Amino acid sequence: MTIHGRAELRTSPDGAVEFDADVLVIGGGPAGTWAAVSAAERGARVVLADKGFCGTSGATAAAGTGVWYVDPDPALREAAMANREKMGGYLQDRRWMARVLDQTFEDSNRLAAWGYPYPVDDSGKSQRNSLQGPEYMRLMRKRTKQAGVTILDHSPALELLVDDDGAVAGASGVRRQKHDGWTVRASAVVIATGGCAFLSKTLGSNVLTGDGYLMAAEVGAEFSSMEFSNPYAISPAFGSVTKTLFYGWATFSYEDGSVVPGAASKGGRSAIARALLQGPVYARLDKADVDVQRHMRASQPNFFLPFDRTGIDPFSERFPVTLRLEGTVRGTGGLRIVDDSCATSVPGLYAAGDAATRELICGGFTGGGSHNAAWAMSSGTWAGWGAAGYARQLGPARRRHLASAGTVAFRSRSRRPFEPAALAKAVQDEVYPYELNYFRHASRLEGALARLDAAWTDASAADAASKDDVLRARESAAMLATSRWMYRSALARHESRGMHRRDDHPDQDDRLRHYLTSGGLDEVWTAVRPHADISYAEAAE
Repeated sequence: MTIHGRAELRTSPDGAVEFDADVLVIGGGPAGTWAAVSAAERGARVVLADKGFCGTSGATAAAGTGVWYVDPDPALREAAMANREKMGGYLQDRRWMARVLDQTFEDSNRLAAWGYPYPVDDSGKSQRNSLQGPEYMRLMRKRTKQAGVTILDHSPALELLVDDDGAVAGASGVRRQKHDGWTVRASAVVIATGGCAFLSKTLGSNVLTGDGYLMAAEVGAEFSSMEFSNPYAISPAFGSVTKTLFYGWATFSYEDGSVVPGAASKGGRSAIARALLQGPVYARLDKADVDVQRHMRASQPNFFLPFDRTGIDPFSERFPVTLRLEGTVRGTGGLRIVDDSCATSVPGLYAAGDAATRELICGGFTGGGSHNAAWAMSSGTWAGWGAAGYARQLGPARRRHLASAGTVAFRSRSRRPFEPAALAKAVQDEVYPYELNYFRHASRLEGALARLDAAWTDASAADAASKDDVLRARESAAMLATSRWMYRSALARHESRGMHRRDDHPDQDDRLRHYLTSGGLDEVWTAVRPHADISYAEAAE
């Protein structure tokens, strides 16, 4: 390991801190920590800024997750890739799938070498296809610090910095515990801020509001597959745990006790959604025998916390369930990456994990935990390498004149600032309802978009937020921007493919096997991009 030293720290007269670094990583989950470690191992001076406490915040740290870890046997790898293709609407890219399988295998083995306590089977073989979030992220924080990375905890980023040529050259944000600010001048930035779950109270995801999307869009970054952004997870109505695997052993019923036809944790969630439109739905994990019950509690103890708190035995008693929107956290849309280093369409800006599109390995259907976990490891590793290489070629950011790129909630206007909570609620009113987001139709999407576009016009014309409100203002603005890319893309895909369902276009159309790129803030746009297997000449015919 070669470390060239830590980022240079300065303190301004008002107490805010300033750093000169080669690479800034925004986000401290799996993708962010892998990016930080990888960049540091390439000799870069790295700063990692986390909205929460690196190692405990985010979707992974709160629970266990599967990992798309497959032994390097050609037959096994082929089966692993083929198994996903139909489900994802054949939008995956086999080359990228193979890359991720290779890198995940290598990174998982590194975790073992670092001391992650993988369980072993009866034959003594290490089982590396799942991770316990708390142990995993505790280890990744440790490795990040050992690599020489400067970690800024409780320090959400608010805006990116750009040079005179429009290349990204750092970011600034706030230190919530110090009540001041931070600025990092960096030659390259990795966005690893996760997706957007719209404050839907899903476990570990309430810090994921699309902040990185907004910052990236303000410097002109593009998005891809944002129409695949409407996964809903089963959850107890009184809890936030959205681990849905165990509902495969459930019977779902109406309030009168009759079974909901077609309801299931996989493939039958639409039946649950339609039933919820009519009234309450209940579940009971009555298909799990004693042995399965024991394994459930051992593998996912936090799943049972809300039941234990309320005195409900989920195996013998019915309990009310709901579907919570997970948005782009479990969707496949995100920042478009343009090469193998996970660079975005903006010079100096890289994306990793759920902040980046996962279309290349998941197509149009959620990667759930396992594929997303593999993508976080792999894309984080590649983005860290790419950012470090870019920084090495470019040289120090301090040689460049930098400007702030932030827009909404930063600009001084004649109108009063918008109310962050009210704006967040307005967005939720458009993205939560099943009849708008789960079961899509042009007329309903157009109505929602008209209201969301009007909200953006009002928010962007409002005065700058106060120091106390700026973080929440940026979060709600990011949620609003995300919803508009989602729905504009959903309106542009005239078919049902993957998780994208159109009541007015219920079938998959083989002519539409392409990607949708989107972007823009004041004016949101979409464009067709051919799938990797289709030549541009074929796409034009």
